[in-house]
Amino acid sequence: MVEKSAYVVSRDWLKERLGKPGLAIVDASWYLPAAGRNGRAEYQASHIPGAVFFDQDLIADKEAGLPHTLPSPALFARHVGSMGISAKDTIVVYDGPGLFSAPRVWWMFRIMGAKEVYVLDGGFDGWKKAGYPVTSAPTKIAPSLFVPSFDEQAVVSLDEMRKIVDERSAQIADARSAGRFTGQEPEPRPGMRSGHMPGARNVPVTLLSENGELKDLDSLRKIFAEAGIDLGKPVVTSCGSGVTAAAITLALTSLGHKANRLYDGSWSEWGSKQDTPVVTGEAE
Repeated sequence: MVEKSAYVVSRDWLKERLGKPGLAIVDASWYLPAAGRNGRAEYQASHIPGAVFFDQDLIADKEAGLPHTLPSPALFARHVGSMGISAKDTIVVYDGPGLFSAPRVWWMFRIMGAKEVYVLDGGFDGWKKAGYPVTSAPTKIAPSLFVPSFDEQAVVSLDEMRKIVDERSAQIADARSAGRFTGQEPEPRPGMRSGHMPGARNVPVTLLSENGELKDLDSLRKIFAEAGIDLGKPVVTSCGSGVTAAAITLALTSLGHKANRLYDGSWSEWGSKQDTPVVTGEAE
């Protein structure tokens, strides 16, 4: 029997529970400019009944000078509370294609203290393709109180990342495409060097899903093994700006791997510095 992640739910699972008390549905769609898609505009045009929109650029630390940096627990709680979500709710997060930006918000809710958080397999694109109900009507929101319990250890800072790279004290799994990882493709953001952190391994986010659905656990194990990631040792996940790194986090957590953390600044921070070591080519 094919074993799937305990942190994803099927379309049927969600459809059966629409409208139930204690269920929060979150549209976390966010796209790179090259995708030509706008998450908020798509949400306003059509979304799963009862869903609220989570703006990853708005619910962020604007003082950091980096894209959608993790907000403070107080700021996060204020925003999601105004969206009618409490830490005790069963929270289902989705995005358009299924496994791109939703894991980031899944991760954020979890490190802020929510316990029952899931990603919708197949995303909204899969939901629509299945002919399941959608609406353009604004969701009626009753503000709630989200009491955060922040897991500070889940997040890696720049200073700590420098130490990890220098000492090789944890494995680094980079979710960017192979071309960006090796430095053969330019970074989408201007002023950034190409390549990867010394010692990093490439686990492109696109490998982790099929038709927008997270692959089964055996397939995920194989992907990490082929990338040279030892699931018995600590892992730091990274990507372009901290979004798709969380897809690796989701895959690792699904496999029972607990010693994983996310480098929030990711390549937007590391690649824009002039004193951080960068290497090109394949992983060492």
